[in-house]
Amino acid sequence: MNNTQTGSTQHDDRTGVSGRGEWGAQAPGAAGGLLPEIWMQYGAKRVEQALSRLLCAEDDGGTELMAAMRYATLQGGKRTRALLCLAAGALVDSPAHMLDDVGAAIEMMHACTLVHDDLPAMDDDVLRRGLPTVHVKFGEATAILVGDALQAHAFLTLASLDAPADNRVALVRELARAVSAEGAAGGQAMDLSLVGKHVELDTIVTMHRMKTGALVRASVRMGALCAIAEDAAHAALYRALDRYSARLGLALQVIDDILDATADHATLGKTPGKDAAAQKPTCASIMGLQAACQFVPDLLRDAGEAIAPLGPRAEGLAQILQRANGYLRKHAPCT
Repeated sequence: MNNTQTGSTQHDDRTGVSGRGEWGAQAPGAAGGLLPEIWMQYGAKRVEQALSRLLCAEDDGGTELMAAMRYATLQGGKRTRALLCLAAGALVDSPAHMLDDVGAAIEMMHACTLVHDDLPAMDDDVLRRGLPTVHVKFGEATAILVGDALQAHAFLTLASLDAPADNRVALVRELARAVSAEGAAGGQAMDLSLVGKHVELDTIVTMHRMKTGALVRASVRMGALCAIAEDAAHAALYRALDRYSARLGLALQVIDDILDATADHATLGKTPGKDAAAQKPTCASIMGLQAACQFVPDLLRDAGEAIAPLGPRAEGLAQILQRANGYLRKHAPCT
């Protein structure tokens, strides 16, 4: 595997994305901005190509490990975290080729958390993105190794970026924090500890901000960290991005809670009703479905207000909020 392979990206008039990741010329037909479905599809495709390139071993030693890693990462998905990275990178003119690989590293880490969450000792699910989970298809031992290897490959990708050392260190630190005991790992531990318990909403919100929100926050920050340091000169920008990602991360989890209680497996791509069956408290179960459905637009509105001072260059981030709200309205019966 060659983790250092990158490629330059020229301006593409179809998407408004320039070689430095900026939203340059408007997409044809866009009313005062980009066509969301075009740049999101284009961005997801670029990240998919980076994943395919980075997760490629000429000799896997006769094992199924790399095949299982590719299965875990290349089977679709909305690529929300990678798109957040691309959109935040566009805000500060991060290089497009760098954003592709950073987005791929984020998706590797996200896949790692999903593979481990699906294990019998964790959430014990047999479906992910409409397909058998990794431990069902390849066995539990291989699934554990897939998660471990994807995490390692995510950090190898960041460490091998064609970028100054300070940028690479900042990116590695950011991703490590997101999946540490302060982030996804700690949130998963907290989630397991709350099974069957009656807890306050604040406790669930804290858990969600660790388990789901920490990687969402990192995705946004990493797009910016590709180009600019988090220092006094850029403090206001990072405060705005943190407020945006905190609200969006929580909104995404509340949407997931709502759909777990109301949607079918075709919509979810995984087994519905798992939270209730496992006696796991969620925002939806504590607040009630109607209140949870009303909570999401409030969170998304607050996220939009956070980035409003950043101007039109934050349009990609704003459009991701619109997509989340549209997804909820389309699939949740209480909206």
